[in-house]
Amino acid sequence: MANSVTNSSLFDGTSVPFTSIELPTTIPRGRDTMDGPGDAVWILTSAFIIFTMISGFGLVESGMVSRKNEANIMVKNAVDVIFGGLGFWMFGFAFTFGKDEGANAFSGYGSFFTDAEETRMGDVFALYCFQASFATTATTIVSGAVAERMNLKAYIIFAFTNTLTYCFPAHWVWGDTGWLRRMGVVDMGGASPVHLVGGVAGLVATIMLKPRAGKFKSCSGVNAPLTHKMGSPTNVLLGMFMLWWGWLGFNCGSTFGVSGGRWKLASRSAVCTINASCGGGVFATFYSYFKCNRLDIPFFMVGVLGSLVSITAICGVVRPGESLAIGFIGSAISILGWQLLNKLKIDDPVGAVPTHAGGSIWGMLAVGLFVEKDTLENTFSSTYGAFKGGHVKILGVQLLACVSITVWTIITVFMQLYIIEKTVGLRFPLEEEILGADACEHGIDQSHTRPENRIRPVTGSQNRVFPIGNGGHFEETDLNPKNNASAHNSGREPANDDTELQDCEESDTESISELSPARSLEHNKTTHRKQHSSSHESENTSDSNSAGNVFRKRRDKALLSARKASFFEINEGGELPNECSQPKAKVPVVITLTPADDSRELKLSLNDIRKLTK
Repeated sequence: MANSVTNSSLFDGTSVPFTSIELPTTIPRGRDTMDGPGDAVWILTSAFIIFTMISGFGLVESGMVSRKNEANIMVKNAVDVIFGGLGFWMFGFAFTFGKDEGANAFSGYGSFFTDAEETRMGDVFALYCFQASFATTATTIVSGAVAERMNLKAYIIFAFTNTLTYCFPAHWVWGDTGWLRRMGVVDMGGASPVHLVGGVAGLVATIMLKPRAGKFKSCSGVNAPLTHKMGSPTNVLLGMFMLWWGWLGFNCGSTFGVSGGRWKLASRSAVCTINASCGGGVFATFYSYFKCNRLDIPFFMVGVLGSLVSITAICGVVRPGESLAIGFIGSAISILGWQLLNKLKIDDPVGAVPTHAGGSIWGMLAVGLFVEKDTLENTFSSTYGAFKGGHVKILGVQLLACVSITVWTIITVFMQLYIIEKTVGLRFPLEEEILGADACEHGIDQSHTRPENRIRPVTGSQNRVFPIGNGGHFEETDLNPKNNASAHNSGREPANDDTELQDCEESDTESISELSPARSLEHNKTTHRKQHSSSHESENTSDSNSAGNVFRKRRDKALLSARKASFFEINEGGELPNECSQPKAKVPVVITLTPADDSRELKLSLNDIRKLTK
């Protein structure tokens, strides 16, 4: 509609008519439609940022697992880009956004081995790079859930074929002919095609692989303090920061440009993403202090990432205040879900399943409650949520999307892993799992510097590692093999359900477990006599005051040093044997391992890893 308006000229004082045109506020256009080079640059820049999330995932996962597997985890994240990217170029993009004859509500068709003419090159390649980053992210989520168990050859095959799991749900949600899109589903940033697919795939994979050896049955007892064994807490936090940064590219880039009103949606996406992570971080902090009486780093990491997943679907069409609540609830679901998995004895080393699957399901349902109509572009949402006067139908559509994508993922991932299991095998042999993937898959020998790796198979338990009581005192019952419950139990059949391992930490003291039985027993008796004699002398000469306690601690420390020195005397050359590794034990150490498939048994004692390879 045109209105004639006059304006006084600044030069001659005459009135000059001009015409102003009222542009419509909504111009419907496809989600993948770009308007010039500005939009293409925005999408490419966002894709580059999203690819840095691979580094973030790698750091989080390598930090959460034991150090003997950290390099292998980083390699698997590189494999996601290499082989997952190859699969997406060959057929993934075609099944997601192909528009040739044959495309339908279930699948796109066309643009196999992606290429384009000069007239369409910018749009096609920018869209391809952005979606390739999404596809590889969906796969790299799985690497955390299967950490320390899945062999590299099997994972390479899975990284290539898992593109099929991602590309069809992506078409349903974002493709022009996708059946969920036509029903009105709202998923702006990819909560369902990326995070729900990745989280459910990780759940299927970890169930099929079964838990890591010794994960759930522990000698430390149910009253032991809640602990998480991390190879590098610093890497966990650094990876979380990189993912946090990458999520801004993930959500803001999902506007597919900055032309028209999209730059406004991108701005709001950034604010809501940050606010959601703040809400998630608040819950993680409070819950961690309530549960652990300290700020637990794994809980903190899972809570922040879970909140980011939760806001992904609705990031640009929600209010900042509401995003705080969405992130807060998403954090709770992720943390509590991780604990539930542990109670169900489902081994998820990094919390990938509740973070991505649980957070994305909540995020999709939150759309049905809080979403606002996209009045700027009329592209990302055409209705209001149930809490804002909209029809409850949107909540049903969101739930349908979650159910259908979950079922699809379970079926396709199970088929992939089943075929891989029957051909090349999924899981490490038990010996390689104990040695670590770094040594077995990449030839990285860290046994001389990492005591946790120093274990070797033996036909029967010859373990003579005894605990140190409170205050550093040796306990007589533990020093006597006849009274040692572990010695009696070493000949029994291992449990069939899982592995029994001693929760222990590395200590400055060392012990010998490879001495001959006679020499070991003689050495233990000698040490016990020295300690018992010194104990009587101390009791006769010390008071009950604090000075006496200090003296007793110093005496016990000296006894430990003397014990260590006696080991030097036993071994020729004055060197401790390589098999010396002392855990700070709470109970006598007897390690009995049973593989997940219960096909064979293996008993281990704390000794040098190099004996295993002889």
